[in-house]
Amino acid sequence: MSIHSDHSEQMNNDAMGRGRGAGRAEDESLLPAVVAALSVAGERLVGRFSTEPRPRSREDIFAALGANDAVSLDALREPLSRARPEARWVEDELECGPLPPGEWWVTDTVEGNINHVHGMADWCVTATLVRDNEPVLTAVHLPLTGDTYTARKGAGATLGTRRIRASAKTELGAAFVGTGQARPGEDEETYRRIGMSVTAMLRSALVLRVSVPATLQLIQVAAGRMDVFWQYSQIRSGLLAGALLVEEAGGAVTDTRGERWSLASEDFLAAAPGLHAGAAFVLSTIR
Repeated sequence: MSIHSDHSEQMNNDAMGRGRGAGRAEDESLLPAVVAALSVAGERLVGRFSTEPRPRSREDIFAALGANDAVSLDALREPLSRARPEARWVEDELECGPLPPGEWWVTDTVEGNINHVHGMADWCVTATLVRDNEPVLTAVHLPLTGDTYTARKGAGATLGTRRIRASAKTELGAAFVGTGQARPGEDEETYRRIGMSVTAMLRSALVLRVSVPATLQLIQVAAGRMDVFWQYSQIRSGLLAGALLVEEAGGAVTDTRGERWSLASEDFLAAAPGLHAGAAFVLSTIR
């Protein structure tokens, strides 16, 4: 995966080397502050979580989603901004497309918020530092289990202190694959492509899972528990964290036709390295 917008610009090689080294050292020192902020946000969300109450209407659902987002954002924004004051903040977690140059915090205050408000356990909190449209550091915290997945560009991916690796499978017919919708209210063309891709993968893979959120499937791909994940349309906050984790765990990240993935891409594919070509072949037939 590479999401630089232009590789043609040349810089002085020595200056580039010094910049990369400094950036990586700073990113490494930044990670504990990111994990700490996510842990505080997670604790607050656990305090709001219940397996009993059920929303009664669309209005109830969106009110609960907004309240959860506000509680988590209150815990995240100040410490992350203090840790990296030069990084700007993406205000709308549902935004798509490339960002302006520079550093940005892309967070999902409650990734899987819809699951939280319905009393299900599949939710997490994420924060990703994006530099010139390239994710360079990410953390994904699962408050109900205490698990935290982290990755830095060029430094591998971990669950806690343990390195994680993508699956070693090479046969798509043995693969556990997954997809899901990016958000409610997608257009009819996107729904058509989702449906066709599900049918195609049901024929090609061993078993298929359709669920939300994307990040919780992508951490499974990074950890080698699942083998393939794809998604049509693109929500930045739902893909960047998992994309970096999968790449740093040795997986492949492209669009569904096997081309370089960027924040301008229309769709997304992450797979174990030995399955990527087969998955892209199947999905490339979906037009």
